[in-house]
Amino acid sequence: MGSVSETVCVTGASGFIGSWLVMRLLERGYTVRATVRDPGNMKKVKHLVELPGAKTKLSLWKADLGEEGSFDEAIKGCTGVFHVATPMDFESKDPENEVINPTVNGILDIMKACMKTKTVRRLIFTSSAGTLNVFEHQKPVMDETCWSDVDFCRRVKMTGWMYFVSKTLAEKEAWKFAKEHGMDFITIIPPLVVGPFLMPTMPPSLITALSPITGNEGHYSIIKQGQFVHLDDLCLAHIFLFEEPKVEGRYICSACDTTIHHIAKLINEKYPDYNIPTKFKNIPDELELVRFSSKKIRDLGFQFKYSLEDMYCGAIDTCRDKGLLPKPKPKPAETPLSSIIQNAETSMNGIIQN
Repeated sequence: MGSVSETVCVTGASGFIGSWLVMRLLERGYTVRATVRDPGNMKKVKHLVELPGAKTKLSLWKADLGEEGSFDEAIKGCTGVFHVATPMDFESKDPENEVINPTVNGILDIMKACMKTKTVRRLIFTSSAGTLNVFEHQKPVMDETCWSDVDFCRRVKMTGWMYFVSKTLAEKEAWKFAKEHGMDFITIIPPLVVGPFLMPTMPPSLITALSPITGNEGHYSIIKQGQFVHLDDLCLAHIFLFEEPKVEGRYICSACDTTIHHIAKLINEKYPDYNIPTKFKNIPDELELVRFSSKKIRDLGFQFKYSLEDMYCGAIDTCRDKGLLPKPKPKPAETPLSSIIQNAETSMNGIIQN
């Protein structure tokens, strides 16, 4: 399954995950049709068109999750589709119409486009940990049988609730459609994605991951007992699941589990100038790990290559290179003891003379 001569479509191609996935697909020799909302906006697509192999193997297609049928032409003739695009606006004033409905309707529209062309062999949908780990009473271990409680999300309205609801409803509707129409449909479920990136702006997931640096306390709850995967591992897993013949159902793609305290310690060790706090308001000092089981994808032979340190160092270094994180403030230079004594003597002389 999978050949370098194949043409595949990647939705949301200019984003955090989409752009890195496009890069990896091009490296493997695939011809890639990349959908973006505005192909003419060079600020948002420059990092795509400058990729190695882009001149001969990459084309940009205009498509929008909010416009029915807009993905039809990009998907027509493709053998594979990677549906990465998703609205991810935690600050939305109208979450039902700006986040939830476009996510649900978007995946169904893409599935219909796949059915129309009859050439698509497999559709890979980038789901989210938000589809399986959001409910009132946390479980110690999550696997692919878990589903988030949408009613709980709507009632509590925690940070990111509209995203969790949108991805959960979208995946459930997609599975219903796939079973009714006999589609080869696979979902990959990443936790928080961290690592170096291509896009010019701060990826939404890094706003959360790097919240101990920025002091964005509203995101602490997400990484309090978090699960993480490196962006490169995630994109390689997408390709692995497309190319592997014997796959079915949902696949968690999580490399490690940790707590906000360990993250703070790691950042302080690698970037001490940021001086990350070691205690966090309303978060106990001792926390149990909440684990995501990636046994299913590991049993197929997929291997994770990157550690939590790799993820955070890659993300922080890239953000600093792009000017997206404040440079650590230099510590004030310590005044030598001899200068302190000399200044004190001068001051005393001044007092005596006056």
